[in-house]
Amino acid sequence: MQKILILDFGGQYNQLIARRVRENQVYCEVHPWSMPLEEIRAFHPIGIIFTGGPNSVYLPEAPKPDPGVFTLGVPILGICYGCQLLAQMLGGSVEAAEQESAGEFGRTLTHFDPSCTLFHDLPEESVTWMSHGDHIAGLPSGFRSCAWSDGCPTAGICDESRHFYGVQFHPEVRHTVQGKALLRSFLRRVCGAAGDWTMADFRKKAVASIREKVGDGSVLLALSGGVDSSVAAALLAEAVGSRLTCVYVDHGLMRLGESDAVEAAFSKRNLNFVRVNAQERFLRCLAGVTDPERKRKIIGEEFIRVFEEESRKIGAVDYLAQGTIYPDIIESGAGSAAVIKSHHNVGGLPACVEFREILEPLRMLFKDEVRQLGRELGLPEDLVMRQPFPGPGLGIRVIGEITEEKLAMLRRADFIFREELGKAGLASQCSQYFAALTNMRSVGVMGDGRTYDYAVALRCVETDDFMTADWVHLPYEVLVRVSDRIVNEVRGINRVFYDITSKPPATVEYE
Repeated sequence: MQKILILDFGGQYNQLIARRVRENQVYCEVHPWSMPLEEIRAFHPIGIIFTGGPNSVYLPEAPKPDPGVFTLGVPILGICYGCQLLAQMLGGSVEAAEQESAGEFGRTLTHFDPSCTLFHDLPEESVTWMSHGDHIAGLPSGFRSCAWSDGCPTAGICDESRHFYGVQFHPEVRHTVQGKALLRSFLRRVCGAAGDWTMADFRKKAVASIREKVGDGSVLLALSGGVDSSVAAALLAEAVGSRLTCVYVDHGLMRLGESDAVEAAFSKRNLNFVRVNAQERFLRCLAGVTDPERKRKIIGEEFIRVFEEESRKIGAVDYLAQGTIYPDIIESGAGSAAVIKSHHNVGGLPACVEFREILEPLRMLFKDEVRQLGRELGLPEDLVMRQPFPGPGLGIRVIGEITEEKLAMLRRADFIFREELGKAGLASQCSQYFAALTNMRSVGVMGDGRTYDYAVALRCVETDDFMTADWVHLPYEVLVRVSDRIVNEVRGINRVFYDITSKPPATVEYE
């Protein structure tokens, strides 16, 4: 299988690079910049991408790969920090921008040299997204400038004899108009990628891998009823058949009517389905806890303990399976990435578990790829396109301490919001939408009397991959109806906010 290796230097957009490579039907993986040279060789990449990062390449502590990576005869593309790293490690010089110029940030008109393979068939100028305070002051031997802007004469550099390329801007973000075309040129023209990686191919290899791993053993799947775990269930059922047991844990943090709906949907399928009611247990463990990272870790550990108990009832299950996907791993601090939030099924896992191993057959897939796999496995479209719901549930949508009273308020407010979007025909236009109960209380007036109640925040976003997201411009009349219903129908809430923050700088969820 043709593979692209992405070496991660800790930049904020790094996982988008992987997403853009996958969009070209080329398989890739993100690994830390410190990946040993022998492991890079064993990976057999047809191309390597150096990501952006927050450091300056000329500082002693700046992360740098093994210099042997330049001797492998493999094409390399450096992005932002990766571009400067390419120049500096091969004999060029990188300096801090002078005070009066102070680097480049945001949308920038950039000129391309179409004689360079990377920019072949692209327009000679376009808008790119810059984000740098350092610049390449001197090019290494064999390199030339192939893109420039008013503030950066080396916005693109290349040594085509060695197939080394660098761009100072970020082609992976939407704001770079020709970014996708540029990455496609690197993959197809420079690396010779065939673009033949498909979900049918992934399915075949994943089933074979699961069978080889599990052998005659048994598997317990942590089933939430969401897209990821449902697709994992279908994949595992194909691989191990009746040796799969799907356990759904109702932790008391589900939306209104959610647990009954999940049980009704999955008990009809040809699966060994078990529902565990553990509401009191989870709420007892979460009592008094306000820190979001602690919440996630507590929920993650309790899930594991429940699964261990169910495993003993079944008869010592060998493997625990989860619907973990790539963004879960990334946001929990994979490679050089910062920990954005510890997902309950990754960073929230306890150090010791009773299972032989944890299976995560979807761990290298993005959300839209999981949906494609679901279709490949024959799952119905309504399930494949189901709106994401986090494993910790309403536990990370109640800001601060979790109580039964707060959960009851949030369930009702969330139901009203989702119901009104459905009535307005807007649900299908939104990637994810929900209500969150803030920890803010304020004075209000209802029935000529004073109230001192909670504020609820409404969140609605659209996204291709959940690595970035934009807020949805909902019609005012819909927001008015939702607000009126919530403050009139939900006791304890007297204010309604609408969140108009994109990701980044925010995340989709609140905790």
